[in-house]
Amino acid sequence: QHFALFPHKTVIYNASYGLTIRGEKEEDARERALEALAMVGLRDWADHYPENLSGGMQQRVGLARGLATDADILLMDEAFSALDPLIRREMQDELVDLQERLQKTILFITHDLGEALRVGDRIAIMRDGYVVQIGTPEEIVTKPSNEYVADFIADVDSGRVLTAEFIMSPAEPVSAKKHLVNEALKRMDRLDSDHLYVTNKDKGVDGLLHREDLMALYAQGEDKFDSVIKGDYPRASLNSRLNELYPLSTNGVPIAIIDENGRLDGVVYPLHIFEALTKNDPVLDTNTSGSNGVHSSNAHHVEE
Repeated sequence: QHFALFPHKTVIYNASYGLTIRGEKEEDARERALEALAMVGLRDWADHYPENLSGGMQQRVGLARGLATDADILLMDEAFSALDPLIRREMQDELVDLQERLQKTILFITHDLGEALRVGDRIAIMRDGYVVQIGTPEEIVTKPSNEYVADFIADVDSGRVLTAEFIMSPAEPVSAKKHLVNEALKRMDRLDSDHLYVTNKDKGVDGLLHREDLMALYAQGEDKFDSVIKGDYPRASLNSRLNELYPLSTNGVPIAIIDENGRLDGVVYPLHIFEALTKNDPVLDTNTSGSNGVHSSNAHHVEE
């Protein structure tokens, strides 16, 4: 939680320190330190001194110092605890973004469960020196291993932890080229839904069908439903948090979960969002006992 910067040395000196003591050439060390500073948005501050930087900026210098060495594993012990809440949140977002880009294993120690859930891919919770549970944020929140963990996560807003993937259902879409109006209606009946997605041969979404529109076509004796495909529909990604899905669920239409290639992964039904958020009795898997804290692992994060 201490920035541990040399106050009488410049930002670039601090960022290159790990390389310098490792015996790297000064020119090479400076170049790599500048690259690391650029990653954390501080390249233009290279020749300034720590006293000219805010707390969050100083912590970014510390992060750049670690990144510059290109270590396989980064250990961050209460790295953001000395920062004010707003800066702390910004640093958490920046850390997650850096990890996604660099794919570094990061062991992050914190006593703040919310922070662990926010930045960790896997979390280890400790009690009295023993690990009592290891799991993804979703597993920790929905399946606490014992009463201690259940009490630990009692006040957690699950809407900020659980993702669309946790409650996603198969989409079972239809194709405008392969299916007819009566087939689409039968599929709606089987799914107990008034809406159905239409996809193309590449699994991209062409649009959404509404039961009332299909019924009107059926009454007119029409077989094709091309004319009633709606291009306006709610969509989100697999990693969208449930609280991000709230505003998309107000009209009762299933939310299309689209992957990075624009293909339909599945759907989230509005009712399932509220069911997931109103479960008050998590499942207890085992009765393990055991150092008060949480290890969250971003690629590996830890709260201790």
